[in-house]
Amino acid sequence: MNKNADGSLNLCGNKIKVLRQALTPTVSQRMLADQLQLIGIDLDKNAIQKIESGKRFVTDIEIVAFAKIFNVTTDELLK
Repeated sequence: MNKNADGSLNLCGNKIKVLRQALTPTVSQRMLADQLQLIGIDLDKNAIQKIESGKRFVTDIEIVAFAKIFNVTTDELLK
């Protein structure tokens, strides 16, 4: 299985968590999932939690959607 040196399954989970928590007003994982669903990405709160903790892969389509929600580039999510 493809894993990072720290055992996580994605590169962007921690960055997504940091960006979500930095939003004003505060955005919960459920609220983020709702925003993603409005643009056609079917993720729930549990999937967001797994992504942020590195326990779930993130597809390229999902990375593009996260970048759109946070108004950042995909490269910024993958750094």
